[in-house]
Amino acid sequence: MTNAYDYAKELYASIGIDTDEVIQQLAAVPISMHCWQGDDVQGFESSAALSGGIQTTGNYPGKARTPEELMADIDKALSVIPGKHRLNLHATYAIYDGERVSRDKLEPKHFEKWVQFAKERGLGIDINPTLFSHPLAADGLTLSHPDEKVRRFWIDHCKAIRKIGAYIGEQLGTPCLNNIWIPDGYKEVPADRTGPRQRLKDALDEILSVKYDKKYLIDSVESKVFGIGVESYTVGSHEFYMQYATQNGLLCLLDNGHYHPTENVADKIPSLLLFSDKVALHVTRGVRWDSDHVVAYNDELRDIAAEIVKAGTDRVVIGLDYFDASINRIAAWVIGMRNMQKALLAAMLTPYAKLAEYQNKGDFTAMFALNEEYKTYPMTAVWDKFCETLGAPVREDWFPIIRQYEDEVLAKRK
Repeated sequence: MTNAYDYAKELYASIGIDTDEVIQQLAAVPISMHCWQGDDVQGFESSAALSGGIQTTGNYPGKARTPEELMADIDKALSVIPGKHRLNLHATYAIYDGERVSRDKLEPKHFEKWVQFAKERGLGIDINPTLFSHPLAADGLTLSHPDEKVRRFWIDHCKAIRKIGAYIGEQLGTPCLNNIWIPDGYKEVPADRTGPRQRLKDALDEILSVKYDKKYLIDSVESKVFGIGVESYTVGSHEFYMQYATQNGLLCLLDNGHYHPTENVADKIPSLLLFSDKVALHVTRGVRWDSDHVVAYNDELRDIAAEIVKAGTDRVVIGLDYFDASINRIAAWVIGMRNMQKALLAAMLTPYAKLAEYQNKGDFTAMFALNEEYKTYPMTAVWDKFCETLGAPVREDWFPIIRQYEDEVLAKRK
């Protein structure tokens, strides 16, 4: 490996890139790993079927059934992922210890075990109110519901989660991102498009009326083009949330599985950052009408990573969001996280300043030619060195570790 890395280091140096510095730079980028991949978005509130546009497919053996099992699986995944990262929780992953409460009554104490888990491992935590898979979301409406009593329940739930998020951020010494996504919409074209969005705006105004120190809590809103069962109209559209976030100093969260397949989410990042200090991402892989396949190292991911690196990694809050029950769930975490890091590395090893110089000179021939040549530079040698430096398995050496855990632990779960 030493000879391969030395060769790569010399080659990249010839185009002005210090690979040792790149390794340090990549090591400092945290990715928020979503807990819900580990148990098919079930959570610990109930065993009822998912609803609100959320679906998992597959029945691979060994999914986590308890907080202890989920934490153990998270530990195993993180043990083969280079670097220090964050953990993304949904409200339904509250740990009750026998004291079950309604979602609108959740308190910081219901997440204390997660805070302790994160403290012991040096992780940050992000959080999301859970506005799906609940009797009061059965008709596909929550914060935009015409029934004031239903809206009140969900407003109070979101308020409770913001309070919990601020507590988490204060305890861990790193801001907690609280991200609001709702499944609200209609299967058929509605008679009134404005009313539901006015109710959503009013609900958000109340939820966000309580101010928390941004050292502890950052708020974001997440849009979607459509969901299962709400194909014709989504209340929380991209345009709605983009305007609301800008007006209220929130982060606009882009989930690249929530747009039309021909839309390039990478192109949205620099536009939003002209008007906001930061933007948040849920990185996933959309396949036709499913928005949540395991992240693959593909052109879309590389495009997104390129814009993150060009903007500055400190300006983009990176989280993953997918759930696949057809393969080993821990492997799904590892594949997605490592692929996100590979894409960031590829971007950090690309001389964008030089390419932009050609663009500004109008020398598109040189820009295109050299961009294509850089794609075959020996990034893999730098990736191997990165993994080795951070004490993580190199290349596919992580897989036997996960397979052994499957044989010894997951296979015994019934």
